[in-house]
Amino acid sequence: MTPIAQTPTIVAMVARAWFFLACALALHVADEALTGFLPVWNATVAGVRSVMPWAPLPSFPFWLWLGGLIAAVLAMLVCTPLVARGVRWTRPVAWFLGIVMVGNAIGHTLGTIFGRTLASVRFARPMPGFYSSPVLLLAAIWLILVLRATARVSPVRVARP
Repeated sequence: MTPIAQTPTIVAMVARAWFFLACALALHVADEALTGFLPVWNATVAGVRSVMPWAPLPSFPFWLWLGGLIAAVLAMLVCTPLVARGVRWTRPVAWFLGIVMVGNAIGHTLGTIFGRTLASVRFARPMPGFYSSPVLLLAAIWLILVLRATARVSPVRVARP
């Protein structure tokens, strides 16, 4: 767990963006759960598997889906102090989450525009989970921009015994 930045302000910027993404994801999970996203997901998975049986897309029962997403949000919140300390491995994880959440938000927006995920999976507009998508998109973009802006900070050299 080596700190990555010498400037506390830079690490604090990343931690704030990380925390905001965790909160935005929590809002998004609640939005998806309350507006019925899981049946759309499971129908989409079934449709994709009918054409590509090898596709590694899981379908979920509600309790496992919601429990997994709550655990992911809690894991992000628990990791916030590590991000705030500048622990090195948190940066690639933050990049990954930021990119995935941009894709997630764009997917909900496109689903709302088209009213479907596949030709066989249609739903009333807006797509479940759409209302929180702008917040998720902004949080993810903010995290990516902060990570990019702080990428050239020289790492702290830790003396090895």
